[in-house]
Amino acid sequence: MVYALVLSGGKGIRLGNDRPKQYIEVRNKPIIGYSLDTFQMNQEVDGIVIVADEIWRDYIGSYIKDNNISKFTMFAPSGISRTHSILNGMLAMEQNNIDLNSIIIVHDAARPNISNSLINSCIKEIEDCDCTMPVLPVKDTVYMSEDAKSISSLLNRNHLWAGQAPESVRLGLYLDLIRNMSDEELSSISGTSAVVFEKGLNVRLFPGDEHNYKITTFADLEKFKQEIEG
Repeated sequence: MVYALVLSGGKGIRLGNDRPKQYIEVRNKPIIGYSLDTFQMNQEVDGIVIVADEIWRDYIGSYIKDNNISKFTMFAPSGISRTHSILNGMLAMEQNNIDLNSIIIVHDAARPNISNSLINSCIKEIEDCDCTMPVLPVKDTVYMSEDAKSISSLLNRNHLWAGQAPESVRLGLYLDLIRNMSDEELSSISGTSAVVFEKGLNVRLFPGDEHNYKITTFADLEKFKQEIEG
């Protein structure tokens, strides 16, 4: 079984709106709706679990009902960090007796341009590894600085890659890795694959998609609006 775990717990309103960015509407559709639609249409995905703050669940539920997102499985509570939210989502899945060998595709609700190709690669590539992650080559020269004033060392950009979501893991394996971590440890993790790598397990990298950007800044939002609205 394959489940999408959509992380929608962020509360930031840095883009000047009265709601978190994933609920900003573009062409009468919330940003989270674009990825929900893609997961719904993908033939390999069996279910969708959404991690969200309780105050937004009626809003998301209305979109799910109005747009026939029949793969929606359950909500899970948001956490104080991204990895806390992943843990909450996976614990909810375990409590609802979802097969621990299921493939979980972890995705950020603020990345509306997820493609079927990325989803399918997440599923295909995890067949013989512990975790998968789409990546993009770093194009600029990258410098290390200890004090933000002077160069400490140079980094070879040919060996540098920028990670994206979605990433894929197996439910039981990943739960075993994070369920007993402290709040401090969970909060310090910046990416799903980081845990797997730090535990000495295998992370498979595959080509990402530059169009699959995360809406973080006002410029990102305007770019997405122009793409959708023309």
